[in-house]
Amino acid sequence: MYSHGSESLIKQAREIQEPELQKFYSRLVKLLQGKELSHETVDSLQRLHLILSATKYTRRLPSELRTRLLSLLSSPVEQLQVLSSAVLREMPPLSAEELNYIQENVGQLNSQTAALLLSKAGTRADLSSVCAQLLRGLDNRPSEAPAHSLMHTLPVLNTILTHSPECLTEDHITLLSKRLVDWLRYASIIQGGGASSGRFFTGPRSRQPVPIAELDGTVSGDFFTVLCVGQGFTEDQWMNVYSFSMLHHWLLTYHSVSNGNSTIETDDRSEVDGSVVSMVSATSSSSRLLPPKERLREKAFQYCQRLIEQSDRKAQKKTDTELQKACLVEAVCILDCVCVEDASLVFRTFPFIKALFGRLSADLSFSRVLLPIAQFYLNHGEMAAVDCESVWKLVFGQFPAELFSDPFLAHELLRFLRLNLEKFQLGVPQYTHFFPNLLKFLAWDSPAVVDDFVDLLPSLVTPATAVELLHTLLDLPCLSATLILQLRSTCLPISEPGGRGLLSLDAFRNPSFRGLFLFMLRGEAGSGDTIDRLSTLHDLLAEAADWPRVVQCAQTIPVLLHIYFNTVVTVADEKLLAHLILVMLERSSILLNIPTYIKEIHRVFSCHLLRMCKLHPSLVVDQSHELLEFAGIPGNVYSKEELYTHVVWVLGEYLSVSCDSRCSVSLITSCFETLEAVLFEITSSGTPPGTVCPAPRVITTLMSALAKLASRSHDLIPRVSLFLSKLRTVTRGGSVAWCSDEEDLVAIVTRGEELWSLLKAPSVAQSVLTPSPHITTPQWHRDTNVAMPLQLRALTSLTHPQ
Repeated sequence: MYSHGSESLIKQAREIQEPELQKFYSRLVKLLQGKELSHETVDSLQRLHLILSATKYTRRLPSELRTRLLSLLSSPVEQLQVLSSAVLREMPPLSAEELNYIQENVGQLNSQTAALLLSKAGTRADLSSVCAQLLRGLDNRPSEAPAHSLMHTLPVLNTILTHSPECLTEDHITLLSKRLVDWLRYASIIQGGGASSGRFFTGPRSRQPVPIAELDGTVSGDFFTVLCVGQGFTEDQWMNVYSFSMLHHWLLTYHSVSNGNSTIETDDRSEVDGSVVSMVSATSSSSRLLPPKERLREKAFQYCQRLIEQSDRKAQKKTDTELQKACLVEAVCILDCVCVEDASLVFRTFPFIKALFGRLSADLSFSRVLLPIAQFYLNHGEMAAVDCESVWKLVFGQFPAELFSDPFLAHELLRFLRLNLEKFQLGVPQYTHFFPNLLKFLAWDSPAVVDDFVDLLPSLVTPATAVELLHTLLDLPCLSATLILQLRSTCLPISEPGGRGLLSLDAFRNPSFRGLFLFMLRGEAGSGDTIDRLSTLHDLLAEAADWPRVVQCAQTIPVLLHIYFNTVVTVADEKLLAHLILVMLERSSILLNIPTYIKEIHRVFSCHLLRMCKLHPSLVVDQSHELLEFAGIPGNVYSKEELYTHVVWVLGEYLSVSCDSRCSVSLITSCFETLEAVLFEITSSGTPPGTVCPAPRVITTLMSALAKLASRSHDLIPRVSLFLSKLRTVTRGGSVAWCSDEEDLVAIVTRGEELWSLLKAPSVAQSVLTPSPHITTPQWHRDTNVAMPLQLRALTSLTHPQ
């Protein structure tokens, strides 16, 4: 893992002796006492960090060295700050005096000191103490607390809020809310950094205050926001930016903080001492009478309202355009949060949100902004009695159809759906209606979004969408290939006659096949479960079978099909399940020619066909004609071994009067004759060209099914016995054409002899091959009238002593 040189250094650090280590400590203390710290000091600090971190044992440093390291935290050299903080974090917990030393110098707080404080706060009490000290620093007047210190304080508080919000008391919330109000709403509107007036003869006395500007270059006539620009920024303007960056998180979290006793005495100095209020946006004095939380919500509302107005300006730089988009996302999220906390703001906010949606909806480059707007409509549209139809057509219609290849949008949209899944299921019927569009994300980049669809797919399965959704999942590799062709058709030239090109791309551009591809690209459900010319589409896309994106898509379908069937059995009635059985039998022959994909789909179909019939045995009688038609094709023995075996087993197991009173003798006889003909054909002739011998499991399943049917209709027993005796006679001559393995042949013959022996006693055969329910699902361990429960309890007490 490490290079030879690195391993040598680590070994030296671990094996250093205590006398040598003490000498090294003394030399380092002398180096740190110097007025100027040299490169040797930096090297020594790096070596000290290696010595402390290379061993699992905690080493204790001399108190003088610890004091020197603490003083380095406030060094103007950032490298020394980093090294001292890293060394102190490798030490045992700081003493109370050392923590007090750091906290008393909170005016010199930087990111390294903050990291050290958080790492050493081992308990909630320690963390609360750190919070109190940091907030006390926020409450200082501007002259008492340098701005660079406050800039580091807010990120530290945000970190604490993320990991342990309960450490903040009600007084902490009040204080921070007041300070955020000041920074957000009353920052200076004059550029910082001593901006020049622009004249030729300028000097310190001739420099005039220059107001901040908007992104389009005009002079700002309102309060400062993150979208204001200038040649320099003042300290309170920087705090405005920092405050806005943590505002959403703060609003989301502070209501969950437990109420505590007042621990900090603060005077209300909000909006005093140098606050600059523009005449354009000055608010009424009534807002000053609101409690701190409500005032913060009001100021956050005004701030976001101004950001929305500023976003309509034409930015002079491309980077500023991206900044506008990012700020719009944050502003809409903050407004949504504010309206969740105070429903009275919904009616004031909706006009701005509605106008913003109308302005941005025609430009899909603002998709990342439109998703928070959709969240706002979802949360508050019903209360405001607003029609959300256009929003959902955009989110579920245009976004997946035109931006399916955008990984960022795919992640954000699917996350949006997952977070609001219950709301969509209850109040947005368009959600399931647009499932063909949503599946385009899965078809395009299956590995990246399959986890999302594992959560989303059950919500898309309804009685109305079940059949079409099954067809769509099976055709998802075709959709993947079609999306690739759609993109290629826009960037590749039309191939010349006689030239080399993709045949599938030519077919995509061919008007005679356009309908097939348009069905694959449909955006909404309801236009039909599938298409008649599906085999033609598979032929056209044959060359896409080995495209990486198509192969990846095909690999995810079996997992999703398991989820689909697990869900559909909970929402579908027997009529729908019967239809799904027909779809499985039909589609087992109509799949894109990817051998591993076809094999996996057959395995999934087999598993869930068995489960459906076990839950509803009457399905076998309902679909007996189609099941017998499938089982009566000898070619299915070779091409669909897994599915064919399960179909035969289901027919033999559930075609019984005990499962369905409609099961007649004629139906049992018809099924028997069909299976008998197939078994005779595959055991009396060789395998077709290009195929292998049928699996022993297929033959033994056919034999068992015939024996079960004969046990229910005794007139059929002689026919089964005759076949089984012939089978034993034929195999005595040695190898046979339909079984190449001698061990498999022995197993088949053994099964035949067992069945033949059972059928000699029809009453016994019926009880063994078609047992009654109380035999197949015994409850002896629960029956108090028998000795089994007592024996089990005695064995349990012996094997599991208390």
